[in-house]
Amino acid sequence: MYIVGITGASGSIIGIRLIEELLKTGERVGGIISDAGLSTMNYELYGSGEKTGSIADCLAMRGTGPAPGRFEEYSNRDFFAPPASGTSVIRGVIIAPASMKTLSSVANGYSDSLISRAADVCLKEGRRCILVARETPLSLIHIENMRRAKMAGADILPPVPAFYTHPKSVDDIVNFTVGKILSLLGFEHELYRKWDEREGRDD
Repeated sequence: MYIVGITGASGSIIGIRLIEELLKTGERVGGIISDAGLSTMNYELYGSGEKTGSIADCLAMRGTGPAPGRFEEYSNRDFFAPPASGTSVIRGVIIAPASMKTLSSVANGYSDSLISRAADVCLKEGRRCILVARETPLSLIHIENMRRAKMAGADILPPVPAFYTHPKSVDDIVNFTVGKILSLLGFEHELYRKWDEREGRDD
């Protein structure tokens, strides 16, 4: 199982799209969303329209699931949930997007939520931990926390768009970031054209 955490930083669609793509691979996925993450997701995806109360609601509204038996959602306050223990079979944690508060929690081992605890567990167990750190510009505090998290074993993957893929929509930009996450996890995907698949290459 992979755990996807969604925090209050801008870009909750990255976490949602990642869950959708992971489910397509046949993997089991656990989702955790913070209170701020839920508020941000509703604001960014639905504006003044219909609101969702969970990740599962959002997936259902998008017509993408969740897949029965392969998606489990946990409360961010539930420290008895499987992601809180190193004995659970968790292959990795991806926090997408990761707020600077959550980055700080992970970098300094301050597990005040299930999201940060799940990341802490993966780091101590030597499993994959990917932080899609979303903020700009970055202060020295942010940079130092990224360094600390990287030194502890996390991958830092800011949602930086690639322009060589010639994105034509926000979806293209989101898919690039999701594709980069999947590549780190070792999954094949077709979310963007790889560099060696570009038109007009001369190799």
